[in-house]
Amino acid sequence: MGELTVTLSGVTLDNPLIPASGTYGYGFDYLDFYDVNEVGSFSIKGTTLHPRNGNPLPRIAEYGGGMLNAVGLQNPGVMAVVTEIFPQLAKIYRGKVLANVGGFSVEEYAKCAARFDPEPLVGIIELNISCPNVHGGGMSFGTDPKAAVEVLTAVKRVVTKPVYVKCTPQCPNLVEMCRALEDAGADGLVLLNTFLGMRLDRITGKPILANVTGGVSGAGIFPMALYRVYEVYPKVHIPIIGCGGVTSADDVIEMLSAGASAVEIGTQNLIDPLCIINIKNDLKARLNALGVPSIQALTGRAYR
Repeated sequence: MGELTVTLSGVTLDNPLIPASGTYGYGFDYLDFYDVNEVGSFSIKGTTLHPRNGNPLPRIAEYGGGMLNAVGLQNPGVMAVVTEIFPQLAKIYRGKVLANVGGFSVEEYAKCAARFDPEPLVGIIELNISCPNVHGGGMSFGTDPKAAVEVLTAVKRVVTKPVYVKCTPQCPNLVEMCRALEDAGADGLVLLNTFLGMRLDRITGKPILANVTGGVSGAGIFPMALYRVYEVYPKVHIPIIGCGGVTSADDVIEMLSAGASAVEIGTQNLIDPLCIINIKNDLKARLNALGVPSIQALTGRAYR
């Protein structure tokens, strides 16, 4: 009882728990807490074709339900990731990662994805058209189905591995977007990236974040993210990775019940570095209590 194995587009994971991009780095920081092979997979830090310094400080602000971030895709660039970081990662991690790809033009997305594609460590290309914290890229592609399809089509031409598209809740019609992406060849969806928000300093009345706005994440967005998964699931025929505010095994069960095949866990990793281990252990107990032989049986049961 309580089998946790899931398969995403031919990539088999020991469990459905995937630390989200930007909250897990490349796994090294978590070695002090547990063997990183305990995760089902993880999405590496958002990577662009060229190195980026990211947004100016301050980049982080808290709120009652979690946090806002405006990091701005700080990363060393794809060449440094595959030539310097991946060889070190291969020494500690036996699984396949999601390579989170960002960009500021269709050409940049395609070149970055193409460089990741032959890497043995990469199981899935996670196309990030949803980052709210950069200008001229990310979310600007994710709110227009035509632009999103253009990026996806260019990437699909140059890669052989499955491509999952990480969507933004700022999209005016998410169902329309997801159907357009499926029709254009997306192998799966990641729902969702962060919501757009801001905080003001109570003394000065000025924005706390240097970027003014940031991506809202944490437990406070869970019901909204859950609804988006539930809304999209019956309209598409490709796997969905649920993401947004997941903090517990019960949240995982809800996400799967709404239609997800796996989940990404973000902010909770920063709050509790052991959350993946705790959720994994609790999940087995929950499945046994439900009498469910395999976690895959939960996907979409809200509609059954």
